[in-house]
Amino acid sequence: MLFDDSYKTVSHNAEGIFRDKGSKFMAYLYPIRSEDEVKPIITSLRSEHSKARHFCYAYRLTPNRAVFRINDDGEPSGTAGRPILNCLLSEDITNILIVVVRYFGGTLLGVPGLINAYKTASIEAIKSANIITKTVNDIYEVHFEYLQMNDVMKLVKEENLDVLSQNFDTNCTLKFEVRKAQLNQVLSKFDKIDDVKLKYLSTI
Repeated sequence: MLFDDSYKTVSHNAEGIFRDKGSKFMAYLYPIRSEDEVKPIITSLRSEHSKARHFCYAYRLTPNRAVFRINDDGEPSGTAGRPILNCLLSEDITNILIVVVRYFGGTLLGVPGLINAYKTASIEAIKSANIITKTVNDIYEVHFEYLQMNDVMKLVKEENLDVLSQNFDTNCTLKFEVRKAQLNQVLSKFDKIDDVKLKYLSTI
């Protein structure tokens, strides 16, 4: 199987709401890059909605969509976090956190009612989000002598590389982003330029 170097995510926060028998389910959707972002978001929602009963969530991370987590926050097991996650799975989107804040309306909804409420609120948030396709990119730093500048810049232009930063002193450095699928081709071209050192920094 070819490595799929693109994935779907969202460009900005979005919200959705669902009401049932007096209970209010407010879904908040956030684009995230790491698990470290989850806790501060939940903390801020808890202080914003101090009278809400439950803060259930699910998230998916990484371009290969391998990292995920669900939390029912006191709701019966499988009635909140799982339906939220299923919405992310069915849309095949990643690097996203959805938190559904529930205000209890006094009437119990039962297991099917809860599953439907958390799912519907999440779908509403996804519907109002702007879904975008991103590519999996590697970030590299290239070190070269001033004399190699023309060759390096020509390659950058030919391959349409996204330059993140550059410093042209006696020893030059240039930081660039390259799509995973294009990587081998770009690296082999850099290999053909004398005295160029490449350093891998990260994948985004």
